Amino acid sequence: MNAPDHKQLEKQRVDANKLEKRLCRLAGQAVADFDMIGAGDRVMVCLSGGKDSYGLLDVLLKLRARAPIAFDIVAVNLDQKHPGYPERVLPDYLKSLGIEFLIAEQDTYSTVKRLIPEGKTMCSLCSRLRRGVLYRLAGELGATRIALGHHRDDILETFFLNLFFGGRLKAMPPKLGSDDGKHVVIRPLAYVKEKDLARYAALRAFPIIPCDLCGSQDQLQRKQVKQLLRQWEKEFPGRVETIFNSLQRVAPSHLLDRKLFDFPAVTAAGVAAADGDKAFDAEDFSAIATAMLRTAPAPE
Repeated sequence: MNAPDHKQLEKQRVDANKLEKRLCRLAGQAVADFDMIGAGDRVMVCLSGGKDSYGLLDVLLKLRARAPIAFDIVAVNLDQKHPGYPERVLPDYLKSLGIEFLIAEQDTYSTVKRLIPEGKTMCSLCSRLRRGVLYRLAGELGATRIALGHHRDDILETFFLNLFFGGRLKAMPPKLGSDDGKHVVIRPLAYVKEKDLARYAALRAFPIIPCDLCGSQDQLQRKQVKQLLRQWEKEFPGRVETIFNSLQRVAPSHLLDRKLFDFPAVTAAGVAAADGDKAFDAEDFSAIATAMLRTAPAPE
């Protein structure tokens, strides 16, 4: 195989630089939009060894170097004692960065294996136990923010999982209070596409640790939703982007949740409603309609 020529190498360098700038820009925008990190915050970045958490740490370190405010970063990995877990990979990588980090050991694997019947998915309980340990570590480390590596695709998939299988309009918030009410959880990659993180991980050669140490259990419902979104994006380019944008433009008065909107208070007050009487907003014909009404002949 021929080695890439100078032009190819230069193109790869330029493309990698553009990708890095896009990731930093989108993460910085999410941090600003949702007020994720403030001056003096101590951000605990949770590292699983996957592409997303590596990308999160890398981008946050770059943002910290450029930010007009000072904040601390401590990287934390939870070794859950899965058989075959490569325990030196993350410590060696983090030492090479020269940053503060903690590798915590907690045998949640044995607990999950004991409680979950053979053949059943272990992901839900494993995730719950991991969250509990991370909350405890955040308190011990004095962290004011817990940063997770979930990205735009995770948010969309969660939205459709709730819609199709949970019967709720609910996604994955970019910022929220933790389950124990003691911490603030943030997702700085909320605007970042998964495919961009995958490309970035390959370019940066992150030492990926696969999440299959428990037997590579498939989460069938999430896989179905992921495949659906990929198919939509292939057949209808832009549809997934539109869906994501819609999560930021919610009209409570046009849904059916009586706890979210005061329907009994709706009256004919003589002023136009905030969201109007349109059920579908594909195109805005309001200006045309207004003009037609103004020029229409008066009734005889």
